[in-house]
Amino acid sequence: MPELPEVEAARRAIEDNCIGKKIVRAIIADDPKVIDGVSPMEFKASLEGKTIIAANRKGKNMWIELDSPPFPTFQFGMAGAIYIKGVAVTKYKRSAVTDDDEWPSKYSKVFLELEDGLELSFTDKRRFARVRSLENPVSVPPISELGPDALLEPMTVDEFCKALSKKKIGIKALLLDQSFISGIGNWIADEVLYQARIHPMQSASSISKEDCATLLKCINEVIQKAVEVGADSSQYPTNWIFHSREKKPGKAFVDGKKIEFITAGGRTSAFVPDLQKNTGAESAKATGKKQQGKVQRVEHNDSDDQDEEPEIEEAAAGKSKVKQRGRNTKRASTNKKSKESNSEDDENDSDEGLRKPSVKAKQNRSSKGKVGGQKNQTRGTNAAAKRKLEESDDDDDDNDASGGDDDNEQGKDQKLSSKTQSKGKKTTKRTAEPKQTRNVPSKKQK
Repeated sequence: MPELPEVEAARRAIEDNCIGKKIVRAIIADDPKVIDGVSPMEFKASLEGKTIIAANRKGKNMWIELDSPPFPTFQFGMAGAIYIKGVAVTKYKRSAVTDDDEWPSKYSKVFLELEDGLELSFTDKRRFARVRSLENPVSVPPISELGPDALLEPMTVDEFCKALSKKKIGIKALLLDQSFISGIGNWIADEVLYQARIHPMQSASSISKEDCATLLKCINEVIQKAVEVGADSSQYPTNWIFHSREKKPGKAFVDGKKIEFITAGGRTSAFVPDLQKNTGAESAKATGKKQQGKVQRVEHNDSDDQDEEPEIEEAAAGKSKVKQRGRNTKRASTNKKSKESNSEDDENDSDEGLRKPSVKAKQNRSSKGKVGGQKNQTRGTNAAAKRKLEESDDDDDDNDASGGDDDNEQGKDQKLSSKTQSKGKKTTKRTAEPKQTRNVPSKKQK
């Protein structure tokens, strides 16, 4: 990944090959994730016809100074790289452009053609880089927020020790903080801590003055050596941990010592436990419980042992599942009892229904009884009327001797019988209605 030595190698390649030359053509990729804050057409117009005056760098950022602003500024990210056609520029693992690839590369974000035919390209396969067009790059973020450059603005021992004494965080995390020192990335931090024999999780404030001086010396030596060889890792000293930090856990060694891997400062960190001891009194406070948990997991994984913490989590999860199952069982048994209780109630209700007549049945029987009583009452009334008529007929027979009177009385009897029959029919009709609508309540009940 590009750190200070790789970006410095790119800056020097531009300085050696492009200074004093005019840009005659520019091609800007339509990629707003990388080309930040300016449209491709505006960026193109700000470059063409301009002459390159200088190439500058601070930390892991570089900008090309032209004869007039704005200036193209490059933040390399994880895979950003400068290529000059026909010129050897340091390549690194994630740059992903080889001599056999098409030119300009399909990953090119900024392509410049100079007046002498020289062509320059900034590529980024991973798209974590940022390219901006700025009037004054050093006055705005991210460059304005950077700490002193690890190569160009080295601290004195006293300044460095004083700065560390105020920081109660892990030393690896502090070295990666670009506002503290700019230019140090993951591999440089691992290397200088190994060379100084300091544990990555050691609290910065707990490091002795002697160890502070050793660490500062290692920072200067490692960066100067990497820049001296043009960031060509094949020329790094063989006793550097750099050459083994990409190997698998259990197979990584340096000078016969086993390398282990932990998470420090949010990054995978290589260190040698036999040589780098965490002796700081405040180391536990600096790392924090959460970060300590991450360290344990990585250490266990790298030593081919099983994770203790995940096992604890799984056990806790298992207990919670058992508890949940217990709760579910209790609920199920409660629901079952409730259902059984409801079914027993239903059975009891049905038994009582068999033993006791329902309300409607009582109403129907009551209405039947009343209708029957009315019917009997009607019959009694008709019989009484008939007896009265018969008595009146006897009286008329005694008083009247003529046959006409008998005929008249006979006609009366016929009329009376017809009236009685009609009354009987009406009564029968009224009593038949309840039989057709057995469940309809009587008028009295309404």
